[in-house]
Amino acid sequence: MSLLREPHHDGSPLYLEHEAPTLGWTVKVRVRTAADDPVDQVWLRTTYDAEPVYHACGPVERDEHTVWWEGELPVHNPVAHYRFLLGTDSGTPAEDQRWLTAAGVHRHDVPDTFDFRVSTYPSAPDWGRDGVVYQIFPDRFARSAAADERPTPAWAVPAAWDDEVVFEGSDPRTPTQFFGGDLDGVVDHLDHLQDVGVSVVYTTPVFPGESNHRYNASTFDGVDPLLGGDAAYARLSAAVHERGWRLLGDLTTNHTGDTHEWFREASADPASPTRGWYYFNHDGSYECWMGHGTLPKLNLADPDLRAAMVEGPDSVVARWLRPPFDVDGWRIDVANMTGRLGAVDVNHDVARAVRRTAEAERPDPLVIGEHNHDASGDIDGDGWHGTMNYSGFSWPVWSWVRDPSSPARAFGRPLPVPRRPGPLVLRSFREWLARFGWRAASQSWNILGSHDSARIRTVAGSPEVHRVAAGLQFTLPGVPMLFAGDEIGLEGVLGEDSRRPMPWDRRKDWDHATLATYAALAAARRDHDALRRGGLRWAHVDDDAFVFVREHPSGSLLVCARRAGGPAIGLEAGLLGFGDGSVVLATEGEPAPLTATDGTVTVPASEHPGVWIWRV
Repeated sequence: MSLLREPHHDGSPLYLEHEAPTLGWTVKVRVRTAADDPVDQVWLRTTYDAEPVYHACGPVERDEHTVWWEGELPVHNPVAHYRFLLGTDSGTPAEDQRWLTAAGVHRHDVPDTFDFRVSTYPSAPDWGRDGVVYQIFPDRFARSAAADERPTPAWAVPAAWDDEVVFEGSDPRTPTQFFGGDLDGVVDHLDHLQDVGVSVVYTTPVFPGESNHRYNASTFDGVDPLLGGDAAYARLSAAVHERGWRLLGDLTTNHTGDTHEWFREASADPASPTRGWYYFNHDGSYECWMGHGTLPKLNLADPDLRAAMVEGPDSVVARWLRPPFDVDGWRIDVANMTGRLGAVDVNHDVARAVRRTAEAERPDPLVIGEHNHDASGDIDGDGWHGTMNYSGFSWPVWSWVRDPSSPARAFGRPLPVPRRPGPLVLRSFREWLARFGWRAASQSWNILGSHDSARIRTVAGSPEVHRVAAGLQFTLPGVPMLFAGDEIGLEGVLGEDSRRPMPWDRRKDWDHATLATYAALAAARRDHDALRRGGLRWAHVDDDAFVFVREHPSGSLLVCARRAGGPAIGLEAGLLGFGDGSVVLATEGEPAPLTATDGTVTVPASEHPGVWIWRV
């Protein structure tokens, strides 16, 4: 069966009446089926206090290609789960019933884990969902003139801006190699971010810490003087907001550094008020992040720590959201581990507390949780708005675009990233989108790499395939997050190697074609509701190509992504809803507008990788 012939529903405006309904409402839901698909009945199955109940749907629109069915979903629980049962009056018993879930169509009974869901909790703010996020690792982004006047701290190993990065974990210089980038250096280069199409600036931590990454904070009460101190952060905030952009901070709620004032007090005196803020053992040892003694783990079950860190107007979360810093929200470091240790699990309580505190300070804050695993149980709607989507986006894309000879190292697994064919990658996309839920996935970050992983250029192995990955980043549901340097083709075999300084004085070494592609993709996403809020209907997949439609009432787009050259692809014009065909963007070549001949729209063959977008 053509993928366009599959029955379809998702959480976008064409299919779901209200994205965030009020508890107790009844909302309309719609299903699309092909006119020649022998569907005679559609039943909406939801759960009422965990008991399955069924509601009949009826056909409301029909033409020679498509039938639209509509039903009513009672939103009885804060997060309502639902699926559709499709019945056929004629056919063999094995073929007369199918389930439609968020993971696709099934002819067997499947668990509820992939059901559609609608959450009554407020959505992420528009700026967080519609923007383009740019991650900056301050030590490696840019040095202002003032940086030369600051002495190198005793813990640091000084490096010249063009020195090679030390990146092996066995080398003690890896966390201490110090290039000296600062926050005024970021301000100096905001025009570059504007050229790329950025609207959200996210920096890794700015609190003092005896490392180049600063995830081992020694205090949360001030900005590292090596970055320019509080005044520099206020200047960055003002400059970002003057452009109409937003600023995100990076907060580690899971641990502090071992030089943090709270920990020093706790370790020096067993009777200290902060002793219970950490997990000390009887012998004086303590729990820490992944065995790193410099990162003692916080005990967020302690109410006094909660008040200091995440709850209320005097908490760390709240203070930095107020003037003069006016941070617009937080990326929460290792959010998956926050509040979890053995039998202790207050992770959801912490996530809710962070969000409540942020919402009390600002009308539209964003809270994103870092999660390098299955985040589905942590993003139902009242805590983290979304996640850094490694599992549902990064790893499937990496496994599709990876150059078999790439030296890039896998992130979090002992074997190299496999190279997989399109149908297997499509299964990953569908299952993870289903597992997260439409809205949470749409609010999460599509990342091709970060300061913790290899660079996408190194994974892909070529500029053309890198641009294919970028095309998917901007055209699939989710918010694109670039790690500074992606747009000019910086490389890195693992996270620490990816933290190479931005080569501002060597622009001749930049990949200007890729830079132009990122800017064009950001503009397309800004200009087309379909790429920010539209549905996702798969049209074609083979080993080397994905073709899909992003649907929205204001206009729909057809996207073709190829990791290698391939033949022409024919699509049924009626099922596509074809009516335009003009070109929006191409990462390679000069494509012609699409046309329909004898009911078929032909996506042209290509001799090389690329991404092409047309209006349909």
